[in-house]
Amino acid sequence: MTSALPVPYRVVGRRWETPDTNTIRLEPVGEELPPFVPGQFAMVHVFGRGEIPVSVSAIPAATGGLAFTVRSVGAVSDGLYESREGQIIGLRGPYGTGWEPEKAVGQDLVVVAGGIGLAPLRPLIRQAEADPKPYGRLNVLIGARSPADLMARSEVRHWQTAYTGVTVDRPDVDWDGDVGLVTALIGRARFAPDNSTAFICGPEPMIRATARELAAGGLPGDRIRVSLERNMRCATGHCGHCQLGPLLLCRDGPVVTWRQVEQLLSVREL
Repeated sequence: MTSALPVPYRVVGRRWETPDTNTIRLEPVGEELPPFVPGQFAMVHVFGRGEIPVSVSAIPAATGGLAFTVRSVGAVSDGLYESREGQIIGLRGPYGTGWEPEKAVGQDLVVVAGGIGLAPLRPLIRQAEADPKPYGRLNVLIGARSPADLMARSEVRHWQTAYTGVTVDRPDVDWDGDVGLVTALIGRARFAPDNSTAFICGPEPMIRATARELAAGGLPGDRIRVSLERNMRCATGHCGHCQLGPLLLCRDGPVVTWRQVEQLLSVREL
């Protein structure tokens, strides 16, 4: 049963991702939350500051722990970014829908990440890499504003995929890779549109552009899965802050199909 009250977890490790982003590893102090699946989120509580929703970025089953990747952009996220080993953090969850890779058995996988959007996709990528037999070819496409904003660069280089592409919007003097939108990498990926599922997470304009490109190439909208953000407060579907048209993203999302939201995301300010 999903916990309605924060359950104490201890910070056991931190990994620097970018100048403003850390991945924090947590392990339960006593009671464990129910199992998470890739794509779900927790309400992460920094005592004395408040709580925010954060998608899980690793699920190390052996320890009962969890990892969350957080960018320092506000009071609570600053507290998480600055947390130290031994500090107690409260977690509620798991909440929301997952990526549901079990629905893609026998199909090629196209994983597209923009910036910190790689974090919620990491558990999915690791699962498909660790146990590739149920799937076809794994493709990972990553975009970021600049080389400094790229997460997990050393980890990405070791992923065993059919195709891994990385591009940035604004290169620095040392960058010798691709420059431009992540959609430009789609044509290089190795997948069959009539037998593939795509998973997309990142800034909303990037999600729209990528989903439209994949749909135009023949990938059905119900096999394009996207993770969306809105202002989640209660995580239980009661407060209405995360409403997107008829959807409450804490309950009906954050992972939804492109078919569900294509028209909704075409409405300005919705």
